[in-house]
Amino acid sequence: MELNILHDKKLIYNFLAKNPELQIYCIGDLDDFFWPKTIWYALTDKDKIQSIALLYCGMETPTLLSFCKDNSEAHIILMNRIKPLLPRKFYAHLSPGLLDVFGSDNVIEYYGLNYKMALKKIPKIITDQSIKTLSSSDHSHITDFYQTAYPNNWFDKRMLETGKYFGYYAENKLIGVAGIHVYSAEYKVAALGNIAVHPEFRGIQIAYKLTSALCSDLFKSVDYIGLNVKSDNVYAIRSYQKIGFEIIGMYDECLISNK
Repeated sequence: MELNILHDKKLIYNFLAKNPELQIYCIGDLDDFFWPKTIWYALTDKDKIQSIALLYCGMETPTLLSFCKDNSEAHIILMNRIKPLLPRKFYAHLSPGLLDVFGSDNVIEYYGLNYKMALKKIPKIITDQSIKTLSSSDHSHITDFYQTAYPNNWFDKRMLETGKYFGYYAENKLIGVAGIHVYSAEYKVAALGNIAVHPEFRGIQIAYKLTSALCSDLFKSVDYIGLNVKSDNVYAIRSYQKIGFEIIGMYDECLISNK
């Protein structure tokens, strides 16, 4: 089998689309918004793709993503082949078993096992005048909100340009936000992210309302909606399941020193 760096979006998409819900993040990164910051590695056999790994370079520390449900042997071979090509330090989102390629001694921080969830039904229609669409002009308010409600999250303000961030207000104060990490109307996928509620207002279904409203809006332009969640975050998992999400995969998240 041969190692290749791919530059053909259609070729990459045709492989990823075999399991679109598992590959939502990778498919979303084919969008022109993300594409210039991506490197796509593939293992091929007689010109047929056996496995793919994406190195996303849009942050100071790049992130390696590779997900599989079957043919994990090809993914393990791919990880071994690309090790010399990867940065000295990178984040990794890898299906179970792939992390072993790099060795436990090279894991700087292990952030835990995560579930991949996909929305399997149309969410309940939410009518609530407290929910408003957020834009770039709300950036400072959103940043202040996250410092209190979700201080360790990763928030890219460019995503506000998509119009797919919703906020919940009480007395003109932003007390809840639901947004996206990935969105592509072209490839019909979206991945939710940055969902949080102010600590003083938790337990009254604000996250449920915001997420349901956001998903209803997203389904106007995409076919697949997914999200990532910590496997031990029982409260969040139950909330997502109430909306209609189901667990469809899992992956290890960590920071790797590539020696």
